[in-house]
Amino acid sequence: MLVNAHYTSPEGIKALQHEYSTALPYRHIVMDNFLETDFAQTLHDNFPSIEKLNKHYKGLNEQKSEGSNFQDFHPIFTQVRELVMSKAFNDWLAEVTGVAGIFVTDDKLGTGLHQGGDGSFLDIHIDFNIHSELDVHRRLNMLIYLNEDWKDEYGGFLEMWDAKMTKCEKKVAPKLNRCVVFETNEISYHGYSKVTLPAGLTRKSFYTYFYTPTREGASGYHDTFFKAKPTDSAAKKITTSVKETAKNFIKAQLKKIGIKL
Repeated sequence: MLVNAHYTSPEGIKALQHEYSTALPYRHIVMDNFLETDFAQTLHDNFPSIEKLNKHYKGLNEQKSEGSNFQDFHPIFTQVRELVMSKAFNDWLAEVTGVAGIFVTDDKLGTGLHQGGDGSFLDIHIDFNIHSELDVHRRLNMLIYLNEDWKDEYGGFLEMWDAKMTKCEKKVAPKLNRCVVFETNEISYHGYSKVTLPAGLTRKSFYTYFYTPTREGASGYHDTFFKAKPTDSAAKKITTSVKETAKNFIKAQLKKIGIKL
C-alpha cells in the first residue's frame, strides 16, 4: 500500500488508535517515515515548482500556493492520490480514527499540494466544515510533509491551538515523510507561522481531506475561519474578525439560495 508496514500492522493500528483518541488539544496522530522511504524521496525530488501550482494566495491571513492540477505534476503524485482515495487506505484510516465511512472527493477539495516560499504563512484557522457543492461533511485532514533537512530556524511548524485560541498546545515540524492526521471541527485551530528560508527552498506538503455523508451534531455551513493570535496587533485582530465574519455570513447566505461558491 506504499505505507510503512508498521502502521498497518495490528500492533501499529492499536498504537495509533490510542495516540489519536488521547491527543490534545484535539484528536490527531503524527507518523514519521509514513511512506516507503524511496517513494517519499522521489516525491520530494519531483515536487513541482510554485509556478506550476494553479492557485496563489497573498492576503492578510495567508501567503501560500496550492494546486490540484495533477496533470501538470510528475506521475508519482497521481500514485499518492490514488493511494489516499483507495478503499483499502480509507478503511485503514477509519479503523485508526473511528470515523466510519470516510472518503475523498475527486476534486480540489479532496487532494492536492501546498507550497510556500520565504515569507509564507498560514494564520490560525478552522477549516470549512461542509463541501460547498457536494454537501458532505469534512472530518479529517491529512498532511504529508516533503521537506528534506528542515531546520528549526526555518519556522513553519504546524501549530495546534486550544479551543479558546489562547495558546499553542503543540508544534510539529514539517519534516520529510512525516504525516499528520487530525480531526476537523469547530475547535481544531491550526496553521503555521511565517517561514524564513534560504533561496530556492520552499515548504512543501501533500494534502488530503476526508469526508462522510453526514456528521452527528454538525453545525451549519461555514467557510474557513481565521483567528488572530493573542500576540497580533490590535489592528490585525479587528480586521481579521470583521473580514472573516462578513465573509462567512455572505457565503452562508449564498449557499442557502443555491449559489455555488
